[in-house]
Formats: sequence, structure tokens, C-alpha cells
Amino acid sequence: MQIVHTIDDLRTALRPFNTPALVPTMGNLHDGHLELVRAAKPLGDVTVASIFVNRLQFAPHEDFDTYPRTLQADADKLAAAGCDIVFAPSEKELYPEPQGFKVQPPTELADILEGHFRPGFFTGVCTVVMKLFQCALSEGKGTRHAVFGQKDYQQQMVIRRMVRQFALPVNIVSVATQRAADGLALSSRNGYLSETERAEAVQLSLALRALGRDALAAADGLARQLPALEERAMAGLAARGWQPDYLTVRRRSDLQAPQAGEPLVVLGAARLGKTRLIDNFEI
Repeated sequence: MQIVHTIDDLRTALRPFNTPALVPTMGNLHDGHLELVRAAKPLGDVTVASIFVNRLQFAPHEDFDTYPRTLQADADKLAAAGCDIVFAPSEKELYPEPQGFKVQPPTELADILEGHFRPGFFTGVCTVVMKLFQCALSEGKGTRHAVFGQKDYQQQMVIRRMVRQFALPVNIVSVATQRAADGLALSSRNGYLSETERAEAVQLSLALRALGRDALAAADGLARQLPALEERAMAGLAARGWQPDYLTVRRRSDLQAPQAGEPLVVLGAARLGKTRLIDNFEI
């Protein structure tokens, strides 16, 4: 496995290949990330994982400075998973000057749910993903792929729309959320949890599953009953010491308010102690 730190070196390494598959990450890798690499392997003729903690998607009060940087451990895991190239640029390499040009996603998708509680988050995500696509996928001559995890449900939808509207020659591949034995969605931020908090953390996924069951049971009365169901789900988590941002049911197509008979997804974000966790389930 080759580790490169500059865009020029990455493009040189990729030049012999035609169908690269990219797995964008912020490092501090866990089994969920490695599953993305394993899913990427059969898609193309070279597998690339990027490791970059992107300042643009962090608000000033969030954990950019303390987000774990574990490049050597990450590289060892990626090598074992069969990754071919690791692209680990410095901030100066990826942003050699202030990033005045940014990708602004539409407000109806980017300013709800995660975007409501993390203003500017999806602008930062789209900008860095667009840049990573240009760095890692511009040299291919065949189908190029980018692999993302379904845990970041809204993020994946935003990126798919960006790719479609900019006519980018990139196939977005979705991989199911990887979970611990008790059902907790794997996340780099799980490492922030204390032992007691880790035991409690599974309650977010349990609350979302319960909300999903209640939503399906409501059937034709979903639109009328949903506000009360969501409020009850959030109150249940709050009573256990959580600080929920949202637990909600939306339609899968655009994450807007659902109607009866539409494919649905239940999504949630809540803070446990100092750690903010997210999860979702299609129902």
C-alpha cells in the first residue's frame, strides 16, 4: 500500500489506472470505515482512501482541534483491508489559499435536520468532497466510484444530488451502517464515550426503532399523529439524560414530511454527555 501526501503524487500514483474507487474519511478509522474499503475493492482497478479532517465542516464550538488524528494506526488498518493508496494531505496541501469558492447545496435539503443544528456543515462537506473527487477521480478513463456509509444518511443524499446536478462522472455507492453487537452504530466519536455512556449509547438506536414501529402502526393517520410520536420519543431520551436534537420520521426521497404509503426513514441526533451521536433506519 502506498501513502501519498500531495495532490501531484496522488495523481501520479493513479495514472496507470482507469476505474478508481474512493473512500473519503476523516481518519480515526473503525470497522465501519473498513467495510467501505472492502465494498470499494471489487468496484474498480484501484482503491483509494482519503484521510483528512476538514475544517470547513466544523463549527467554531465543535471538535475540530480535538478530533483524533491517528494516521499510522489508520494506515495499518487500511493495508489489512486491502486498500491500495492512502491520500493523507495536510490542510495547506488541500487548501493552499483561503477557500473562497464553496459548493452551496440547496436549502431545502441542506438546512434541515443536521444542517439546522450544524449551520454550514453541508457546504463544508460538499466543498471538500468536490475537491477530493477532483484530486482522486479526475484521472480515470472508465467508471469512477465513491463509497459512503448509510449512517450519514442526509450527507449521502446531499452528495448524490451534487454529483447529479454537476454531471460528475462518479458513481456513488452506499454501504449499510455497521453496528456493534448491541446495535450501536459504529462511529469515530464513540471513542469519546465513557464506559457508562457507551452502555447507554445504544438507547438512541432503540428509540429510533421504537419511533419507526409507532410510525408504521399509525398508517393513514401518520401525518396527524407524527408530531406527538416524535415528541414522545425525544422526551423518552431526555428522561434518560440525553439532549436530543431531533428524532423524526421523513420520506426517503427528499427528507421532507412524510405521507402515508411512502418509503420512510427514521433519523435521530442526540448528545450524550459531551458526545453527539447520529443514527437512522429505513422503515
